[in-house]
Amino acid sequence: MLGVTSADLADRRELLDRLEQYYDAVPRSGARVEDFGPLSLFIREGQGRPFYARPTPGWSGAVSAAGANRVRARQRELGIPESFEWVAETAPALRAAVEQAGLAVHEHPLMVLGPDVPAPAVPEPADGVVVRTVGPDDPALPSAPAVPHLAFAEPGTGGGAAGPAELGEAVHGRAGDGSVERAVARVLASLTCVAAAVEDSTALCAGQHQPVGVVTEIVGVGTLPTARRRGLAHAVTAVLVADARSRGIKTIFLSAGDDDVARIRARLGFRSVATALIAEPVE
Repeated sequence: MLGVTSADLADRRELLDRLEQYYDAVPRSGARVEDFGPLSLFIREGQGRPFYARPTPGWSGAVSAAGANRVRARQRELGIPESFEWVAETAPALRAAVEQAGLAVHEHPLMVLGPDVPAPAVPEPADGVVVRTVGPDDPALPSAPAVPHLAFAEPGTGGGAAGPAELGEAVHGRAGDGSVERAVARVLASLTCVAAAVEDSTALCAGQHQPVGVVTEIVGVGTLPTARRRGLAHAVTAVLVADARSRGIKTIFLSAGDDDVARIRARLGFRSVATALIAEPVE
């Protein structure tokens, strides 16, 4: 490629290898792994969001539709979603295999904040809103995991229908299911940092980062649909970056939901380096 040096390519390869090691490591705190040769299936132990299959690190053999179907059969047997996640540039042959197996592939910009990029300033929130990390005793913690679920049910960056009433119902519906206790345990174990934009002890926007060594991924940043267009996701992401930097994290990355979200994250200094892929059954 014009203007791209061999050193640039080597740096990119090293970065993608680092991310691949992270992707393999981060589910292991809550999952067991079943070996399918070129693919590894992560199976949640205990309650929580199901995991997925990923390419096996270091595997150099071919990936076939038959191999993908073997994993799908095992996922159906276990009653978990038939889901695959990977980086296009790291495992370029996998897309054809899963598409031949009948899955639909969704693309998401994979973005990294370089260690030389200054941490973004946390913007001043609207009156009555405080943007902060959320500790295990914080009254906003029960609503923090519920907000992204409502946000992702109404994708996009424009306003939506779900508001405080729906959030209250979601928090009530999750009471007693162990999700808050799991969040507390992960925060106490430094496996997860939660940040939120809080108003009246309720999260209007929330997200997390999950450190492993000197690498972390910012995940699940979502805003209550009726609270959008107030810069809350920008502020929450900035707080998560600041927390990661305070822990000595060198590589901070995220997958943007779409190109519009990627443009917003670019304002914080993130740059696109690859494409994250998710494969699921065709609806």
